[in-house]
This record gives sequence, structure tokens and C-alpha cells, in this order.
Amino acid sequence: MPEPILFVVDADPAVLEALAAVLQRRFGADYRILTDASPASALARIEQACERDEKVALVVASETSGPDWFVRVRELCSGAGRCMLVGLADARAYAVSRRAIALGQAETFLLKPWGHPEERLYPVVSEMLASWARTALPQPAILRIVGERWSSRFVELRDLAARNSIACEFLAHDSAEGQRLLRELGHTGRLPAVIFRDQVLGDPMNAEIAEMLGGHIEPEGGLYDLVIVGAGPAGLAAAVYGASDGLRTAVIESKAPGGQAGTTSMIRNYLGFPRGISGAELASRAQEQAISLGAEFVITREVTGLAPSGDEWSVALARGSAVRARAVLVGTGVSYNRLEVDGLDGLVGKGVFYGPATMEAPALAGQDVFLVGAGNSAGQAAVHLARYAATVTLLVRGTSLSMSDYLVKQIGRTENIRIRLQTALVRVHGQRRLEAVEVRDKMKETSERMRAGALFVLIGAGPHTAWLVKMVQRDPQGYILTGPNVIRDARGEPSWPLSRAPFPLETSLPGVFAAGDVRHRATRRVSAAVADGAIAVRSIWDYLNQESA
Repeated sequence: MPEPILFVVDADPAVLEALAAVLQRRFGADYRILTDASPASALARIEQACERDEKVALVVASETSGPDWFVRVRELCSGAGRCMLVGLADARAYAVSRRAIALGQAETFLLKPWGHPEERLYPVVSEMLASWARTALPQPAILRIVGERWSSRFVELRDLAARNSIACEFLAHDSAEGQRLLRELGHTGRLPAVIFRDQVLGDPMNAEIAEMLGGHIEPEGGLYDLVIVGAGPAGLAAAVYGASDGLRTAVIESKAPGGQAGTTSMIRNYLGFPRGISGAELASRAQEQAISLGAEFVITREVTGLAPSGDEWSVALARGSAVRARAVLVGTGVSYNRLEVDGLDGLVGKGVFYGPATMEAPALAGQDVFLVGAGNSAGQAAVHLARYAATVTLLVRGTSLSMSDYLVKQIGRTENIRIRLQTALVRVHGQRRLEAVEVRDKMKETSERMRAGALFVLIGAGPHTAWLVKMVQRDPQGYILTGPNVIRDARGEPSWPLSRAPFPLETSLPGVFAAGDVRHRATRRVSAAVADGAIAVRSIWDYLNQESA
């Protein structure tokens, strides 16, 4: 297979030659650097390359090619990166590029002249190529998993692998390759079979898989200054700030770093990432940052309880062990609400998914996909799925979308996304897997059955606080009360026991804090959760210093 293509288009021969030369020097070993002075000629060559099934990784072109030209590039090779070349101090070109990027016609821009390429040009191009490679190039499989294609556990393992950035090969148990592999390894036990090198586990728990891969699943022990329950954005931020401030910090996560945000295919409105970043990649970077500062991570272990032990807290883990902590931060986040619809429960994992299930998107090429929801999660999932599916239909019970403006605009310019307002899902159909959905138009009072390849439900979420029932004060929906919302003399709930007021984000248990979506009246944004984590660490410092004074 020929190397992927990096295409450069500019009418100025000097710019074209110079840019091609610096790109060849850095990327020429892995990419073919092609150039053209004519946008029309370049577009024809890109189309011919796509017809030959050649991979176009990145197109860098002058803004004079026009926004419509970049739209056509996206239509020909949807996964390719698109970068505008803009002249320094060219106000008109800047206005064109700013509008094109805001509308999603291009992804970023580069100034010409670019000066030292190591300073600006190479980092931008490298980031765009890395983003393209993650989805367009096959990754060597670390794990092989053989199981029933539409079983809920098989789907759960696919999602777990994706969120932990573990490259996997998934084989149906009744396929020729799956049968051959099971025979070679002599596995006749339970499915799914999880295979790493010559080791085979039959229907293992998540912790067993992590242990097989050499993961850290047991805490080092001793007394921690801070134990963080949950590695969503709030927990990850608290780990970074806690460890950087010298606190002995441990993070305990039952599934994968990132929480609900980790399932998001692309976050476009987080500060410092102008081209956007996936939730999984943001979580991975934050975890690496926290580890580099000294934080300890215990992954695939679930926290089951919390109990006072003198001046400390004992955090109980599944499988019998416990962790000692001077202070605890609860950042367990939320999970998607269930939908009560005829036939739905029996098809979960068999074409019906709660959450965006981004790992499933490539398998939905050419199919009709439906999403129930109107918020940011639904919008991000719709845009991601539209890259693969024939059509994506948003089923919205209300009269309007409730997502960020940038997502509304992005959905509006994505031709294969449809929005059906005031429409309710009333039934799903299928035997072994989802076959069709039935919806009702509340305005027309009519029902319609439509063929469906997949259905994603993203209709709000509830907090993970069942393990804290009767321990901390919660609101009627189960979200944890913190700071000024804690009730000093609560009836039927644990009362605040001290004369001092709770610190910011402190719960009704002194020394136990809550941050992120699990907290009462939290702002549902990644940036807000990160801010919560930072504020919580400041309060934890005040608490620990007060206790030691």
C-alpha cells in the first residue's frame, strides 16, 4: 500500500516549493508530499486518489482556494485534515479563514511565512496527522477477544478497551477465525475469551484483564493525604493539583479515566485545544500529567463504602481491601438515565446503546442510526456517527435542541444528520439485534416505523452516589450537597457536626469533599469539573492544615 498523501496547494511557486521542502524533510519518510498550484487541478487529483483507495491524510491549501473547495475536500475524503494557509497581516484572508474554521470547513490555519518550522508548522501538522492516524490506520492488536458479537459483555469490553486506549481485535465466536483461534489455544470455557499473547481468560472481570496486562490494580498502601474516587475530569484535575502541591494522592477508578467525558468523540470548547480533542485523549494526557507529579492510579477497582476510622477515613474496595485516607474526594460523576420503551431492555448491547459508544461507529457504515437526546452529548455523538453512517436522526421530545451553539451549527451543515423535534421513541423491534424503531410525532399525532442499524440513548444522567446513601446529605435526585448547601440540622439526613462552616465543596462529612457532575447544582461542562477539582484541593489543604494545627 502506498504511503498516505500530504497535499499542498498554493498559487505562489516559491511558497509551494518551500513548504513542500520543509514537509518532506520531516514527514517524507512516511507520507507522499504532493503539490499543485491550481485548486481545481488539486481537487481532481485528490478525487482520483480517493477513487484508487489511496489515503489522503492532510490537505494544506491557501485560503484563496475558497471555503467551498475545502468542503469538497471533506466530501471526497472525510477523515483528511484540512488546513488553510494565511498570509501574515492579510486581514481579508484572516476573516475568510476564521469563518471557514468556525463553520467546520477547515480545521486550522498556518501563517506564511512560517519562520522556524519547528516552532509552529511542525507541531500543527504533527498533531493533525496524529489525529488522522488514530482513526484511519490499523493499530496492532494488544488483546484479542472472541465472543458473541451482540452480547452485552462483548460490547462492554469493546467500550472499555476504547476508553483505555487498548488496541483490540474482536472476533465473533461463530466466525471461522474465531473458531480457529479458540482451537489453537485449546479454550473450551466461558465466553468472551480475552487473549493476551498465550494467556486466555474466560469471561474475566475487568480487574483480571488489567492485571493480565500488568495494570496497577492494588494500592501501594499506607496513609494517603488524599484519596480521589473517580477519574473523571474533576478527579483528574484534583489528582494533578493535589500531587503537585505535595499531597500523597491516590485515584481509584472502576472503569477508565475520563468518566462520561471520556466517551466523547470530540470536545471543541475546552480551553487550549483550538482543533478540539477527544475525551479519551484529554483524559489520557491528564492521567499522564498526574502520574508525572506523583499521583497513584488504581484502575478497574470499584469503591464500595466509606467509614470513619479515628482521624482518618477508610475507603472500602471491592474484593475486600481498603485504603486509608486523611481526606477523600468523591468525583464519581453520573451515568445516562434509562429509557422505558417497549423492547428496549432486551436489545441493550445488541444495537441499542446508552451513551455515545464511539467504538461502534466504524461498524455502522452505510446504516441508518438514531439518537435520543438534545444535549451536548447527543450532538457530539451525532457529528461523530455522521462520518460513518448513511443517516443519523436525532429524536428530540422537546421543541428545540439544548446543546452548545457550535454543535447546532455543525449539525446544521452536516448533510446526513436529521433532526425530528417533538418526536418520541415508543418501541424498538428486533430478535437477535435491533432491526427497527417506532416513533411518534406529537404534533401530527402519527406513528412511523423505520429501519435502524443502531440506537443511542443520551437523555440526561443520574449521579453515582448509591454507595453513600445515609452517609452524606444529598438532594432529592441523589446529587451530593456541598459547602453552603450543607444543612446544619438536617432531618432524616446526616447533620453537619462541627461549629465551623463547611469548606467549599466539603460534604456533610468533615474531610469528605465532592466535585464535578456528582455535586448538587454542578455546571455540566468539562471545564467546570476541572475547576471543581482545583477548588476542592484548595479546600482539602485548608482542612488538613486546620486538622494539623
